[in-house]
Amino acid sequence: MRQFSHSRPKEMRLCWKGESMIPTTTKRRLRRSDDERSSGVSFSSMPRKSILGLLKGEDRRSIGRADEVAAAVYENFAIFPELIQGLWSEDPLVRMRAADAAEKITRSSPDLLRPHKRGLLGLMADAKQQELRWHLAAMVPRLKLNAKERELVRSLLSTYLEDRSSIVKTSALQALADLSAEHSSIRPEVIEILRQAARKGTPAMKARSRRLLLDLEQTRRKT
Repeated sequence: MRQFSHSRPKEMRLCWKGESMIPTTTKRRLRRSDDERSSGVSFSSMPRKSILGLLKGEDRRSIGRADEVAAAVYENFAIFPELIQGLWSEDPLVRMRAADAAEKITRSSPDLLRPHKRGLLGLMADAKQQELRWHLAAMVPRLKLNAKERELVRSLLSTYLEDRSSIVKTSALQALADLSAEHSSIRPEVIEILRQAARKGTPAMKARSRRLLLDLEQTRRKT
């Protein structure tokens, strides 16, 4: 299986909302899993005994077998709770790879996150690992949040904007924009944050902020 690097000599380019960060190989696996579910035939060779065990080893520059795990869980959502528990693993490699797989799966199946909302909100507040933070920033806005929870997430994302990692900060900008697209009450504040990032942020933050501002302007015109 093709692996893609998470090394940080330069910040990884984050794809714009609507583009996919799932490698082509994984897309094929996920599409194949849909066919398997509809036909009742399984083509997966993934060992069932330890999903998280497959995420161990190598180093932080590699996502290891995270794409393979994502494809297997997509085939069998019953093991998603096992995967999500990996976000609390004592092994930082397992944490980052479980978060990577969970984020990819829940782009198309966000309801899988619903039973884990309380834990994810707590983890979002406690997480220090940058890889975990940027995946949480992507996933948490997919939850159905009440007003109190939404304010908590907005506040936490604001702290993520102070992270040393440009990817974490750029992910936080995207998450804030996602929230404001659904909840107009926070939109003016988010627009101002994006304007500042477009002026003073890293190159990745500037590019993302400009695109998000255009997207929010289109959203405003439709409402």
